[in-house]
Formats: sequence, C-alpha cells, structure tokens
Amino acid sequence: MKYVMENREPAAVLRYFEQISAIPRGSYNEAGIADFLVAFAQARGLEWHRDQTNNVLIKAPASAGMETHVPLLLQGHTDMVCEKNRDVEHDFLRDPLSLYVEGSFLRARGTTLGADDGIAVAMMLALLDGEIPRHPAYECLFTTAEEVGLDGAHAFDYSRIAARRLINMDSEELGVVTAGCAGGLRSDLTLEYRPEPFAGECLHVQIKGLMGGHSGENINSGRANANKLMGRLLAALERDMELHLARMEGGSKDNAIPRECEAWLAVPDAGAAAELLTGEAARIAQELGADDRRFELICEDCEPQACMMSAGDTRRAVALLVCAANGVLEMSRDVAGLVEYSRSLGVVRSEEGKLTLVFSSRSSIEARLDASVRELDLLAGLCGCVTRHHSRYPGWSYAACSELREAYLAAYRRVTGDDARVNVIHAGLECGVIGSHLPGLDMISVGPTMHNIHSPDEALDLDSVAVFWRVLGDLIPRL
Repeated sequence: MKYVMENREPAAVLRYFEQISAIPRGSYNEAGIADFLVAFAQARGLEWHRDQTNNVLIKAPASAGMETHVPLLLQGHTDMVCEKNRDVEHDFLRDPLSLYVEGSFLRARGTTLGADDGIAVAMMLALLDGEIPRHPAYECLFTTAEEVGLDGAHAFDYSRIAARRLINMDSEELGVVTAGCAGGLRSDLTLEYRPEPFAGECLHVQIKGLMGGHSGENINSGRANANKLMGRLLAALERDMELHLARMEGGSKDNAIPRECEAWLAVPDAGAAAELLTGEAARIAQELGADDRRFELICEDCEPQACMMSAGDTRRAVALLVCAANGVLEMSRDVAGLVEYSRSLGVVRSEEGKLTLVFSSRSSIEARLDASVRELDLLAGLCGCVTRHHSRYPGWSYAACSELREAYLAAYRRVTGDDARVNVIHAGLECGVIGSHLPGLDMISVGPTMHNIHSPDEALDLDSVAVFWRVLGDLIPRL
C-alpha cells in the first residue's frame, strides 16, 4: 500500500490512520473497523473483547519495570460523521476516503476526513504496537456510535476496566486540555399531515455554500443554519403569496450545523416566487459573517411533485422552522466565554405525510436540558406535532484537582516550552458517560489540531500530530 504521508512523522500513527481511512466507518457501520481491531490484537497476542455494539477493548501489559504502575485507559471512537458535498460521488458504506496533503494539512476529497476521531484510533494502535517503549499497562477502548448520541459508550460493560485514569483523545486543539463538557439530548418534532394532490407551479429552492460545522464547538461562531434560513425564506414568501410545501430536506447529521437545505414548493407563479426569494436572500447575505461568504440561493422551475401540504399545514411547518429557538441560548455565568445552553436544528426530512425536525440541545446543567424538553413540547403542541426525546447523555463536571491533568500540563511544557490551556467545552464527550460508570476516574481530553470537523472542509494539522505524539512520549513513561 502506498501512503500519501510516507515521509512524515510519527510514521506509525499516520500509517495506521491511512489504513483505517480505507475502511468505511460511519455511525452504526463500525463492524469493519471492529474486525480490523480484533485482527490487530490477535496478530500481537493481546487480550481483547468485542461487544454486540462493536465496541472493542484491547489490553497490553506494562513494559518491563512498570508492572506495578497503575494501568492507563486510553479512549476514542471509531465512527465518523459522513458528510460530503452534493456534487461528490462517494458511498460511505463502501468507498475508502480519498486522502491528500495540502501544505501541512491532511484532507479528504469532497468528504469529511474522519480525523474526528480516527486520529485517536491510530494513536492507540501505535501505542499498543509499542511505539512508546516504556509504559504502564494499557487499556484501549474503541467505542462506537459516538457521533449519534454516544451509544457505544452507553452500552459498554465497564466492569472490564481496571484503570482509574483516562486519556480521551477526542479534542481538536493542540495546547488545550479539556477538563469538562456539556451533556445533551436529541429531540424529534414530527408534523403529520394529510397530503393533497399537487396544484400550481413547482419551484425547487436550494440553499448552498454555508460553512456548517460542529453544533457544539461552532455554535457560538455565528455560522448560519441552512434549515433556519429556509424557514425565514418561506416565511417571507408565505406572507406575499399562497404557498404549499411539497417536500423539504436539510442537513444530514443532528450534531452538525446544516450547510445545505432544499425545498420543493407549489406556488401560483414560480417566477414571482423566485424573485421574492432572491430579494430576501440578498438581505440575508448582507447579514452573514465571513465564514458564510459562499452562501448561495438557487431557484429553479421543476416538475410537479406527487403531493403537497395544505396551506394551513404549510403555515404550521413554517412556524416550527421560524419559531424554534436556535443557536446560543445562554452563556455561562461562571466561566467566561463558555456557552452554557444551546440548541441546533440539525436535520429536516420529509416522508409521505410527515415532516420531521431534529434538534440537538446541549448544556452542562441538567435542568437546562429538562427545560429544553418542556419548551419543545409546548411548541410542538401549538403546532400539532408529535415529539420524541432521545439519546440523552450526561455532562462532565470540572474537577478542581487532577493529577493526570497536572502531569499532562508538565509534559506539554517540557516538550514545547509553552503552557497548555485548560478549558471546559460546550460539545459532548464520552468522558461524561464513562465517568458516570467509573466514579472518581481522573480524566482529561486532548488531541492534535483539527479544523472544520463534521464538514467536507475538515482538515488535520499534521505538524500538531507530531507535537502531540512527542507530548505523549514524554508523559506516558512518567505515569
């Protein structure tokens, strides 16, 4: 196999990353990567366990002279967000990622890269292979379905873990040590309606070119949500002419800020409707930030759809799109700059007789999540929707004292000469779930630098990978 990163360090880590990038591993499609991990363990005579959800635990004994040291748990998730540009042909169930290097960054052509969290998988494989010769006993936990609600972490049997200190490698900025995270939940609001025969002219409306991103990490970046913008456009159109929504599709992942959205509309005059929408889009474009400068609205005549909503049901749908709170809802009163409570309308999808809106709510305060449930239930009741709340996961509270955190900070300082920063994030991490099963676990979350995760613009900073590996090389022999 020819590697695109052949002459870069750390060679073993990057080689393993390229190998796993050839294995499709979207959420709920982790059987292939689990097979790879089990084969890896078997070939080296390492103890392993694979459960029904394709979580894999691999254990390696301590190196000579470190047998009495406390075991170290390392953890990352095998699944990745599968996003691609609409003009890219790629089957995430079958096709390998097409990797390329651009300067000091690794990218994938037209798709997400899966460095979130494939780089953790590659790091653990290199560690298990003895690339850092002096080490305590390792317990490497490869979890599944993290991107769709931390399902693998919820399902794992933690009685198999002996370690009481954890390095999670699902963070995206070198020089930052994460020491707490938000909890969250998903909420599906489904509007059921009686389809009517399509009548009028059909207009296909597309929003494209937005930046998107992670709905936790990037929620305070000011990036526009394509689903919410479509709601605004439809509200402006519905004010001036009769409107029937036939179909709407926006976003594909509930934990990503949607970059694109499209709707098929029944209107009395497609040309006039396109003119109104174009005018509203021009006003929107003036409001958007630099990240969304490629925003584009496309309006095209199209063949009539099979059916449409009534005008009343369309109004209810538009009300849902416009009135559901989205974005940063509260900032922390205790930690400067930290988002405390947010919500993102990640997905809108149509089925026959149904329109479903999928929200992701996040907060480190459980009562905020309870309030989000009640608020969405009330809105759904007013609009005649059915709600389903699911995939709830706990947050991770900051610990004032952490020996592992201090050890990592010291190692980072020795390697780089700089001080790493400790923070608490608004995104969800599996640390919250793992910590709830292993009370008193000393935890940090760290990793190399990545940009634009959960989007086809995802990029892994290869220079930061090399530095991060050197930090681990300094830290692990001292634990």
